[in-house]
Amino acid sequence: MTADRFDVVVVGAGPAGCVLANRLTEEAGRSVCVLEAGPDYGPDLAAWPADLRDPTLVWYQSHPWGYQHAGRPPGRPLPLPRARVVGGSSTINACYWLRGSAADYDGWAALGNPGWSFAQLLPYFRRAETDPLGGPLHGTDGPVPVFRAAEDDLTTVDRAFLAAAKALGFDDQPDFNGAAGQRPGVGPMPKNLAGGLRMNAAFTYLNAARTRPNLTLMADVLVDRVVVQNGHAVGVQTSDGRIVGGDEVVLCAGAYGSPAVLMRSGIGDPEVLAPHGIPVVHELRGVGRNLHDHPLVELDFAGSPALRDALAAAADARFIPEEQTLGKLRSSRATGPYDLHLVPVAAPEHSLLAGRTILSVGAMEPRSRGRLTLASPDPDVAPIIDHGYLTDPHDMAVLLEGVERARKLAATAPPGSLSGAEPAPGVGAPLEEAIRRSHVHYYHPVGTCRLGAADDPLAVCDARGRPRGLDRVIVADCSLMPVVPRANTNVPAVVVGEHIADDLLL
Repeated sequence: MTADRFDVVVVGAGPAGCVLANRLTEEAGRSVCVLEAGPDYGPDLAAWPADLRDPTLVWYQSHPWGYQHAGRPPGRPLPLPRARVVGGSSTINACYWLRGSAADYDGWAALGNPGWSFAQLLPYFRRAETDPLGGPLHGTDGPVPVFRAAEDDLTTVDRAFLAAAKALGFDDQPDFNGAAGQRPGVGPMPKNLAGGLRMNAAFTYLNAARTRPNLTLMADVLVDRVVVQNGHAVGVQTSDGRIVGGDEVVLCAGAYGSPAVLMRSGIGDPEVLAPHGIPVVHELRGVGRNLHDHPLVELDFAGSPALRDALAAAADARFIPEEQTLGKLRSSRATGPYDLHLVPVAAPEHSLLAGRTILSVGAMEPRSRGRLTLASPDPDVAPIIDHGYLTDPHDMAVLLEGVERARKLAATAPPGSLSGAEPAPGVGAPLEEAIRRSHVHYYHPVGTCRLGAADDPLAVCDARGRPRGLDRVIVADCSLMPVVPRANTNVPAVVVGEHIADDLLL
């Protein structure tokens, strides 16, 4: 299609956008245009940059949008990496293929969002994947291959982590996405890998649709705003002033991008829009609110020469991702089945972390909430992003407990596996102060256009992803999520795309 009017315009080619590009073009009669602000490296996987193909490392510095967390002390910036490229952040992530807890999605439904319970979303989880485990809870013919490492393929550090956890009474967890995966335990991490490649959303979903004549992909095109006339969308305007018309506009620009597009369109809180001279087209005070993520603390251990040699030998002999195993724990403050992640990171020689071993502690039921607002009406200027990390005392209490349990686990590990002292945050230092000073994030922003009941004044979208009071606009990405799942958000983003695509196809 070469015309500037389409049946559906999709803004953003991240995981959800790639899903929509695929599913909506399966029917030949529907024209779909996908607009992506970053580059497209095409259908040939070998033509993609090596860092985007390499799943052994997390490449958060690649293809950045340049987002930063607001209000950080001088000298301690907190980058908020998102990938500006076709495939979105699925091109740079750690490839966790985790669903989270069934309780997460049942909680969404209980907030007045019919259709979003775990039982109702399970067909989409299964549709997305090809998992060697099979059975009623796993897909066997989906586009995303699920890699499950054998214990012999794990690094020295990961084997030590599992052994120490089991010595402390942790349950063995061979399948985090199965029925038993709803409980605490430790085990190998399922990942979306195949043939030594990170199987991002462009490879798995978009490539299947690239040759369809009803799909148009425009890369390196930044969307400024949605064009609204008489209460409904008629298309989008790009940063260079071009209008791309559409009968439906679907925002898949992510938890940072989608609310910013809405605000620049005059859709949001009048008090936020007024300082930028943006006329109010439609008042929705919840746009940009409810921003949150999992806060993370990294216990940093100095690796011994023997550990470096072991990692180098393993890398020469076989394929080893940087993050291979996971522990799910339940703190004394948990309201669900678990509320802590423990992730050991063993860095090979070509990693920025080489020579170090990290034990990450993530609080998976965060109560702190922040907000995204505009810094400027210019789409080239990044928004002001404040997650409000640790503003709710609950989150600090959970991390304190998690760090103590992680330290106990590290002390239990076989000698030589987690070698050296803990230089950060440092045993003996005031722990709460150290966490406030050094905490990072788990790269899982959600919630800025959240689903909610009609009587919720800050809910932006209804259960179909449609901003309340607007026609022909849909949000389909992590910004819809009212509460972050107890997992990374790659799989949930894919499922959001699948669910919204099905609704559009009705």
